[in-house]
Amino acid sequence: MRGSIDGLGSSAPIGTMLPAVFADDDLAQRFVAGLDDVIAPILSVLDCLDTYFRPSLTPLDFTQWLGSWVGAETAGDEPEARLRAAVAAAAYLHRIRGTRRGLSEAVRLAFGVEPEITESGGAAWSARPLGPFPGAPRPRLHVHLRLPAPAPADHYRLETLVSAARPAHMPYTVQVTAGAPAERTRET
Repeated sequence: MRGSIDGLGSSAPIGTMLPAVFADDDLAQRFVAGLDDVIAPILSVLDCLDTYFRPSLTPLDFTQWLGSWVGAETAGDEPEARLRAAVAAAAYLHRIRGTRRGLSEAVRLAFGVEPEITESGGAAWSARPLGPFPGAPRPRLHVHLRLPAPAPADHYRLETLVSAARPAHMPYTVQVTAGAPAERTRET
């Protein structure tokens, strides 16, 4: 929490800005020195304002507030490193929302584990018209998450997250089980 900090000097002391007639007035200088103690934290925040908009540098409570500004998918109880990563990635996730990659990234940032996603869609190219359509005729999406120690709230959190990050037309199911996450192989 921001507030008064003992011994914090002002970056712009008021006493030096007073008219010359008050330069030697002890009462006036002590009075404005008290105001400097009150205003110094505000000036310090303004001097460092750009760091308040960098999730990696801002204070933790401001990171949570910043997350609400950018629409980060956070629950409020995640570890600090995961919270900062989710807030930093929020704008990127909004650009890829509704895609498999966007859903996978949102789940990974929320839980710290890569999900297994099964979907019915597909894409194909053919030089001949009227070829078969790829994928299944009925849309479906299934997200399976393996957590080391799942809690009952994890299923609800995953369902809420998938509901928000999936394509709008896609019916979905979610599953949370105990166990180590499956090894992911990278396609080349």
